[in-house]
Amino acid sequence: MSPWRSAPVRVRVPASSANLGPGFDSFGLALGLEDSLTAMVSDDAGVLIEVEGEGLGEVALDSSHLVARSMALAFSAMDVRPTGFVLRCTNAIPHGRGLGSSAAAIIGGLVLARGLHSAGDSLLTDQDLLQLALELEPHPDNLAAALFGGFTTAWMSAGRALVVSQQAHPSIRAIVAIPEFKVPTAEARSALPAMVSRVDSSFNIARAALLVHAITIDPAYLLEATEDRLHQEARRAMYAPSMELIDQLRADGLAASISGAGPTVLVLAGSDQADAVQVAAGANWRVEELPIASRGAHVDPVPGS
Repeated sequence: MSPWRSAPVRVRVPASSANLGPGFDSFGLALGLEDSLTAMVSDDAGVLIEVEGEGLGEVALDSSHLVARSMALAFSAMDVRPTGFVLRCTNAIPHGRGLGSSAAAIIGGLVLARGLHSAGDSLLTDQDLLQLALELEPHPDNLAAALFGGFTTAWMSAGRALVVSQQAHPSIRAIVAIPEFKVPTAEARSALPAMVSRVDSSFNIARAALLVHAITIDPAYLLEATEDRLHQEARRAMYAPSMELIDQLRADGLAASISGAGPTVLVLAGSDQADAVQVAAGANWRVEELPIASRGAHVDPVPGS
């Protein structure tokens, strides 16, 4: 008897913003901008991939595609392998902008593979998926937000990633200002110093602790809580226009920070600040107001299936 579902499976997975200022490699926030991944097992050998939206004409269309690689990882963990499958990616998350597109592809692919197996939910827990994801991306911040949704704190313990997910205060919206240029994550990491001062470390610890309170309970503290001394200034030259925008927005009282490795600027604010961010950013930036996504990656019914 075949272990595979006969109907196509669709997974929706959110964008995410990591760090949020002081929470380097720890904090993540799921955003209401989703990629949609649909797959169906085939009797024909190999992988057939179609891509729409972000990444069209740029990403691989074979088994090296990041979603396909993630699916293969999950198949292996379940000790199964389909003869082939068809994969359709409808991407809304910009690539190379610090909005978790790689994490979304990895987590989306893992959840999709699990969903294709009729007993997948009993074979792989969400915690299992997170651990598998670390084989493709070693930092759990974006991964956790993409998988669990909400405001996440992720950390490593004895080689395993652990996560606490909380709901953000209902008044908070994420306003993202997305520039036209990209910053590869690997290059952004290479710009970080090997050592930081005790003073700067203490500063960030205090701000990170305050940020948990500000995001979940009292947004009045967001401006101070999103201050950072560990990574943003060290990479200023890599995304100078983004840092200039952050300086301007923070001077105007808005809680702006670099989203992940950049260059997107994240502003945590109320629902009436998007116009102010657009004015400050100018016409060459794409500004969107996004809700905080309370759900992470999930199987969504395919119409007509």
